[in-house]
Amino acid sequence: MPLTTADKRANFRKLHESGCFILPNPVDVGTAKALAHLGFKAIASTSAGFAWTLGKADNRVTLEEVLAHLGAISAAVDVPVNADFEGGFAHEPEGVEANVARAVKAGLAGLSIEDSTGEKTRPLYERNVAIERIKAARKAIDADHSGVLLTGRCEAFLWGQADLALVIDRLTAYAEAGADCLYAPGIKTREDIASVVKAVAPKPVNLLIGASGLSRAEAEDLGVRRISVGGMLARNAWAGFMKAAKEMAEQGTFTDLANGYPGGELNKLFG
Repeated sequence: MPLTTADKRANFRKLHESGCFILPNPVDVGTAKALAHLGFKAIASTSAGFAWTLGKADNRVTLEEVLAHLGAISAAVDVPVNADFEGGFAHEPEGVEANVARAVKAGLAGLSIEDSTGEKTRPLYERNVAIERIKAARKAIDADHSGVLLTGRCEAFLWGQADLALVIDRLTAYAEAGADCLYAPGIKTREDIASVVKAVAPKPVNLLIGASGLSRAEAEDLGVRRISVGGMLARNAWAGFMKAAKEMAEQGTFTDLANGYPGGELNKLFG
């Protein structure tokens, strides 16, 4: 019997209580189903990966497109779905609150709100504004009594501000403002990761890991609760697609097509 949305939300919260789990990032319903089939206990959307499926750059999708995408994925799988909800698709806290309220209706088990403005000259929201935006997201979630898990993100490292003290200050403030989980994409060293985990304890920490990052076991030893990979799976898929397509376009040969995943296996998966 399929799990209810309430079941998925309860399961997602339980995953954050102990251990360390991988939260891989699908780009559409098909890849979401594939990840669930492989046994991952939860999945998360990726803003970049989804944008590329629409032929758009990251952070260029609309709120309506994202809500439809999140609703489709949540309905398609029997595991919790966490949303990369970017900056809440609004600058002012009131807009964040309204948009989070709509996102919760999509059946999500969790969502994240980041503090980047998207502007090179002013990459992060002013501290107090960023805190109010987290409070607004918390207010929307609580008003719905949904139990959706809120993740507060500090984007400083991704915008060239490798200031761990700033990151910790913001993450602890976001925790106090109501974030259930904390996330600082871009931190990589064991020392920085351990410092963040210690600073926000006992609240869980999400770690972004790429190709040369720590293993799940190593991250768990540092106290990390969950691991996401952002757009990396999408980039891997695009790598295979572009390699085969370029061979056809530039050489007129088709040898790389032999590396494709078996169609019969995909039909079994989705059958």
